[in-house]
Amino acid sequence: MSRVPVNRFKAAIAEGRQQIGLWSTLSTAFAAEVVAGANFDWLLLDTEHSPGDVLTVLGQLQALSGYPLSPIVRPAANDAVLIKRYLDIGVQTLLIPYVQSADEARAAVAAVRYPPDGIRGVSALTRATRFGRVEGYAKGAAAEICLLVQVETQAGLDALEDIAAVEGVDGVFVGPGDLAASLGHIGDLGHPVVVGAVEDAIRRIVAAGKPAGVLTGDPMFARRCIELGTIFTAVGIDVGLLARAADALAARFRA
Repeated sequence: MSRVPVNRFKAAIAEGRQQIGLWSTLSTAFAAEVVAGANFDWLLLDTEHSPGDVLTVLGQLQALSGYPLSPIVRPAANDAVLIKRYLDIGVQTLLIPYVQSADEARAAVAAVRYPPDGIRGVSALTRATRFGRVEGYAKGAAAEICLLVQVETQAGLDALEDIAAVEGVDGVFVGPGDLAASLGHIGDLGHPVVVGAVEDAIRRIVAAGKPAGVLTGDPMFARRCIELGTIFTAVGIDVGLLARAADALAARFRA
């Protein structure tokens, strides 16, 4: 019999060790493995803004299993059924999008925990249990599950301290893209109002005693966020890296 795997990402952010990550929206195991060797600490497997789903994530997890980085999955919604399915295929860290209140954060916590502490459905023969080979999985799983919630609206900002205070929330992530839209500056992530809101949110998360995270493709702003206290910091998106490198290569020979 084996034991519940240790969640290295959860331990790292709890200890305040900076974790640099990459967003992955290409939704294939092959693409995930291409970037897995790049020495990032974590890779976000996105299913909210990508064609990805439970089956594509399963293949990605299998491809990543031989690499020393932590996979994190963003479900398409804060939905208990979706969350259950990702946990059952072995996901240990989840980033829940569009959390706007403490009640929504509590719902996410309940979804990742078995009764009597939550509502996660029980199955003894999942990939997470190594098909029944993990001794004490049901009792030990919660300790190694890391729940991150994403604040990306004005309503979320208004409730930020209440969200961060929810027991079982392991980190709070600021989503600049949707936040810019919520603040009336859609597509303009560099607008002073948006930048100020992101920076203030990071400060407030840190003051609340929770690990803070962010995604930005701007290296200077990424370093600024780290200075302000982000502990899990995503610094790029695989699709963006591919598209911009392709643009640059084509332009070089079209000049």
